Amino acid sequence: MAFSGRYGNRSGKSFDGNETRGESHGYGERSYGNKKDGQRSYGQRDGQGKKPYGGRKNYGERDGYSGNDGERKSYGERDNSGKKSYGERDGYQRNDGERKPYNRRFDDRQREAAPAYSQRQEPVQTETDEQPYLLIGRNAVREAVKAERSIDRILVSTETDGSLREIVNLARDRKIVIREVDRKKLDEICMPFGHGGKTANHQGIVAYAAGVEYCSVQEILDVAKARGEEPFVIVLDGIEDPHNLGSIIRSAECAGAHGVVIGKRRSASVTAAAVKAGAGATEYMKIARVVNIHGAVEELKKAGLWIAGADMNGQPMHRQNMSGALALVIGSEGDGLSKLVRESCDFLVSIPMRGHIDSLNAGVAAGILMFEKRRQDEA
Repeated sequence: MAFSGRYGNRSGKSFDGNETRGESHGYGERSYGNKKDGQRSYGQRDGQGKKPYGGRKNYGERDGYSGNDGERKSYGERDNSGKKSYGERDGYQRNDGERKPYNRRFDDRQREAAPAYSQRQEPVQTETDEQPYLLIGRNAVREAVKAERSIDRILVSTETDGSLREIVNLARDRKIVIREVDRKKLDEICMPFGHGGKTANHQGIVAYAAGVEYCSVQEILDVAKARGEEPFVIVLDGIEDPHNLGSIIRSAECAGAHGVVIGKRRSASVTAAAVKAGAGATEYMKIARVVNIHGAVEELKKAGLWIAGADMNGQPMHRQNMSGALALVIGSEGDGLSKLVRESCDFLVSIPMRGHIDSLNAGVAAGILMFEKRRQDEA
């Protein structure tokens, strides 16, 4: 059987020609309002006691909420006569019974006045460098024992040789406590003082000693006076590397300087690394630690010393007279002399350079200038 009609023209017969239940209309011909069997259209049904959808009022046409008396009032007709606005409220109730107003501003609260910036006291900084620290290496320990330095105890490796036994015997004569430990224990103790993740070269012995006893600038001048010599002082303006500091102290001791002046700020202090680099020279050298390097320079000037600053733009050292009472100022590794200290110097001296690199390590430059000064003294 051929199907010639569309869905909208189906005749109500099944595919085999029999009548179907009721009359069937096409989709385009059916209407909700023409339903049979007593059915009503969507807009006409009663809803079984419910109001028809068409009878509902819009939101703006509603009567409003119902008060306690059953009368419905609009929102704008509420009676707020018995209530206070937020700004007129008395405040919240505290635990002590006192009412604290809401409108009290934070700025009106009674606070304890903060002290003025000029009256604030800076926190007290402890002198950590004066605490017990390590003497690392054979030379440092030997010189400390010979100088009768206050030593708490000495740790020595179980694997001793000739020079170690000499130091141990000398320490026993001074009645110093000696303990034999494994070499790995010494490596662990000296690890913070090493470089590149390697432990410091302890050479099989370390000593726990009291901190360096710093002196004043005047005490350095007193040493020169006691020896009957013209003062020769090394001033370090911002040397931050403890190894450079130890090297300069060692060179100063060998050159016959009477003392070294270092700063408390922006400067390395005499730590275990500096003592190790100095090879024990700190036991024989007076070291003054001052707050202001410029103030120390002015004090040396008043004592009659000439102030010579090491600077690349200075006069070549062999052309400048450096004999007599002199204070040699060495600047920091990177920036050299600070502006104020440079202006305080009587003259500047330099080391003639012949290579492609125009500067030397601070410790090396200091040593060269020290011995040039001594050469001129003996000339």
